[in-house]
Amino acid sequence: MSEKVLIVDDEPNVRLMYRAALSGSYQVFEADSGAKALEQCTARRHDVAILDLRMPGGMDGLELLGEMKRLNITTPAVIITAFADVPNAVNAMKLGAIDFLQKPILPEQLRTIVRDILLRHQPEPDQTRPRDFEYYLRSAKRAINLRDFQEAKRHLIKALELDSHSPQAYNLVGVMLEMRNEFNEARRYYGQAIKIDKHFEPAQQNMRRIFELFNFGSSDEPFNTENK
Repeated sequence: MSEKVLIVDDEPNVRLMYRAALSGSYQVFEADSGAKALEQCTARRHDVAILDLRMPGGMDGLELLGEMKRLNITTPAVIITAFADVPNAVNAMKLGAIDFLQKPILPEQLRTIVRDILLRHQPEPDQTRPRDFEYYLRSAKRAINLRDFQEAKRHLIKALELDSHSPQAYNLVGVMLEMRNEFNEARRYYGQAIKIDKHFEPAQQNMRRIFELFNFGSSDEPFNTENK
């Protein structure tokens, strides 16, 4: 168990639940405030941070993300939100956080998203192995976490060349565009993901957030890998 996971939440029972879900597989650390989490982030390197955006008093999760960016702490974060956190969720994305879980959270959901983040941020052990769709999707997510949009674009184009009907890839294009404040374009790609799979919940959530912030019309314009 070498991977380190930092849980940041002001509620002891929530931290206990997250710890119970993860401690069998990872080293788990806790902080009950953003300020204490920042102290831990400067004391040791964590592989994943689980942040509740809403923490009363002092530094909340969004402010913590901002401080982490200012100090060049690149720990990828799972953001815990409620639907009412829409503006904060958008700001968290602009700081490089693209992995969200909405309350209430099931332990398996938490374990799945932590595994996915750890996998995408691992160095590729063998550069000669075939680069398939999943490789390019993971690489695009990693680049978006680091706000390297040119690299993310390159990987997303490759992913869509391999699977032009992937809701995951179209949704991720939308995430990247939303982080760049290109909200109208982001909405189009979320819509394309939903057109491919109307039950693809990440795109549905992203579309709901966009419509909460702006009043857009409908469009089915597809992703153009030549121009994006």
